[in-house]
Amino acid sequence: MIDILHATEEHAEAAWQIFREVIASGDAYVFGADTTREAFLAYWFAAHAYVAMENGKVLGSYLIKANQPGRGSHVANASYMVAAAARGKGIGGLMCEHSLYQAKTLGFRAMQFNIVVSTNTAAVALWQKHGFAIVGTLPGAFRHETLGYVDALVMFRDLADIDSL
Repeated sequence: MIDILHATEEHAEAAWQIFREVIASGDAYVFGADTTREAFLAYWFAAHAYVAMENGKVLGSYLIKANQPGRGSHVANASYMVAAAARGKGIGGLMCEHSLYQAKTLGFRAMQFNIVVSTNTAAVALWQKHGFAIVGTLPGAFRHETLGYVDALVMFRDLADIDSL
């Protein structure tokens, strides 16, 4: 059984290892390969961070934060990462569903993904499955490690139909 818990300092190393693994390919996240552990931890754990665990092992992590300050703070933003060895188990979907409920519980009215790499078709399909719509395309906004400049998608989902936890 997969449990999703608030991330704590004891999960930091596992989250860092997943982060390093995920960004190494340069095909899905804006973070550079030279991102330091300190920079990652300051970013990831400054938000509402969670981990997906099975049998005491961290398989994935996600965060929720306000997409913008002030008058845009009612819209959440989230980022998700799954360990390579755990992909294909539905963990990304579980974390997405959990994050929608958490975002609603935290008082957000909607969730927006600012940069979904268009060539990451698995992520695009997963977010659409969970009710996100593509509301914009940013031409050449992502510098893909092997494909060069590719489009990034802005995806949005209203949380009105989500029942709080």
